[in-house]
Amino acid sequence: MTTLTESAPAINIPVRIGPATALRHTMTLAWRSLVQIKHNPMELLDLSVQPIMFLVLFTYVFGGAIAGSTGDYLQFSLPGLVVQNMLFATLTTAIGLSTDITKGVFDRLRSLPIARSAPLGGRIVADTVKQVWAFALFVGLGTVLGFRVHTGVAGVVGALALLLVFALAMSWLSVLIGLVASEPEKVQIIAFSVMMPLTFTSNAFVPTKTMPDWLQKWVDVNPVTHLADAVRGLLSGGPVASHATISLIWALGIALVFAPLSLRAFRSRG
Repeated sequence: MTTLTESAPAINIPVRIGPATALRHTMTLAWRSLVQIKHNPMELLDLSVQPIMFLVLFTYVFGGAIAGSTGDYLQFSLPGLVVQNMLFATLTTAIGLSTDITKGVFDRLRSLPIARSAPLGGRIVADTVKQVWAFALFVGLGTVLGFRVHTGVAGVVGALALLLVFALAMSWLSVLIGLVASEPEKVQIIAFSVMMPLTFTSNAFVPTKTMPDWLQKWVDVNPVTHLADAVRGLLSGGPVASHATISLIWALGIALVFAPLSLRAFRSRG
């Protein structure tokens, strides 16, 4: 007697996932991360406390001493504070990535039949989009305190676009830190050691001419300086083209250096 058994139908697993499919997987995971805010509003609170705290403290504690009046200092400092907040917000990518790796979440995502780069790309995209909220909070609260946009809607949109491009580039540096650091606590130490000197040795908070001559040479080439000046021009009026161009060149250079290093570190974990 012959027993016939039905063989299970073969499952066609693609050997290589195309760019379009990889992009769809990335956007799906990015959307998943953004939707989680609805269930965990504390994520928005984290993005809200720092902008409010820095804007109020810098304006009313340092404004009178630096600019002579809080109103004048607010007009100067708000673009710089926006840039600083953007840079520090990219650290959430490194910390979140390190936390997911430590808890095994990242490995579980990579075990799914999706593009291997999708979990990494999804986090970068989601964290970059979250910066829109912080920017809107800065401009909105700044307007209440007395900041005035002199360039209209086009200037605000241009400033936001430039900030997001730079944030996307800086996210690759954060990703590299998150991948090489062994735990989230070390991520914060390494990241702050990079971001603090970069932001405070710029003209984000005080004019370059108030600094020592030897420091001014670095401030003049610091990418944060050019980004802050570009955002000032886009929001308050003033030179934009040269500073925006230099900022974009810096962003491209940062991405070209740290994206391959991050991807190499990412693949070595697999």
